[in-house]
Formats: sequence, structure tokens, C-alpha cells
Amino acid sequence: MSHDDARAALATAAGWRKSRYSQGANGCVEVTTELPGWVGVRDSKLGPASPLLAIPTAHWQALLATTLHP
Repeated sequence: MSHDDARAALATAAGWRKSRYSQGANGCVEVTTELPGWVGVRDSKLGPASPLLAIPTAHWQALLATTLHP
């Protein structure tokens, strides 16, 4: 699947969840993993109106691995 196709599919995906690190604040991100092979990321303040990042799952996992376990 192309990046553009993934962004389009994620834009209408269900299952968006807010980061547990937000602790009730508005300045956080939401993610969805509803599209196999891709992770959608958007600004929680804007919700569905937010610009959307579509990140391949392997890249997302690498980012988390280096961020959470430097």
C-alpha cells in the first residue's frame, strides 16, 4: 500500500486513542493501529480535523524503542 493510500485509509479509521502521557492535557497525540502495517498519528486537540501522519509500523516501533529505551 502506498503512503497516500495509507493516509486516506487512516483518516477514516476507528480506534483512535489518546496517549496515556497526556494526563488530561490537550497538547498530546492520538494514535490508531487499525490499518495493518501502518500507524496513524494526529494532534489530539484537533481530532479528526488534524493533519495526519501515516507511519509504517516498523518505523513506529523503532521510534518507540529508541525513545523509551535509549
